[in-house]
Amino acid sequence: MRLNNLGLIHTNIERPDPEDVARLSKFGVATIHEAMGRVGLLRPYIRPVYNGAKLCGPAVTVLLQPGDNWMFHAAAEQVQEGDVIVAGCTTESEDGFFGELLATSLSARGCKGLVIDGGVRDVADLEKMDFPVFSRAINAKGTVKATLGSVNVPVVVANALVNPGDVVVADVDGVVVVPRELVGAVAEASQKREDNEESKRQKFREGVLGLDLYGMREPLAAAGLEYVEN
Repeated sequence: MRLNNLGLIHTNIERPDPEDVARLSKFGVATIHEAMGRVGLLRPYIRPVYNGAKLCGPAVTVLLQPGDNWMFHAAAEQVQEGDVIVAGCTTESEDGFFGELLATSLSARGCKGLVIDGGVRDVADLEKMDFPVFSRAINAKGTVKATLGSVNVPVVVANALVNPGDVVVADVDGVVVVPRELVGAVAEASQKREDNEESKRQKFREGVLGLDLYGMREPLAAAGLEYVEN
């Protein structure tokens, strides 16, 4: 009887339609988060390790043990073109799990980046490679290869549940997870939100105030707001 999900690699995972992923990739994290009803965000301590990093792709998930990056090497075999690696840990750890050598290996498999609730190193090299990484910390401390984790199991990363095949989108505003079965619908909702914001943007350019555009004057007055001329 298995007591946990450690020591497992699931080799067949469902991925969303690549066209839906491509449509979703046009939108920023904030737009997608709002379009989904303000759900799916990772905690804001997950940050890009270099300016301009961004990614979008189906998740190959990795469950790490603290101070051990063995499972990254196992995960590389499961990566398909366009995937991103999303890594959580069985407990908090900021060791440098990932660096330039692993990025080189993953890039050769078509991996488009990494999101990790842990530490990474070789940041200058990652930037030169243009391999996007979003992490909890930058830490030169190395790791060992001694303890089993898992690949392609559900993982909790910075308080967000990520299932294999979910789409992860990351940019300077943060990281958001879109459930695999909702990618097409979220792309459509994001486009509608973008179109609506463009019409508001134009009105703001013309000098219309938010007080009037959003009909705020009456509720503000009802709440007791007063204008006082000195």
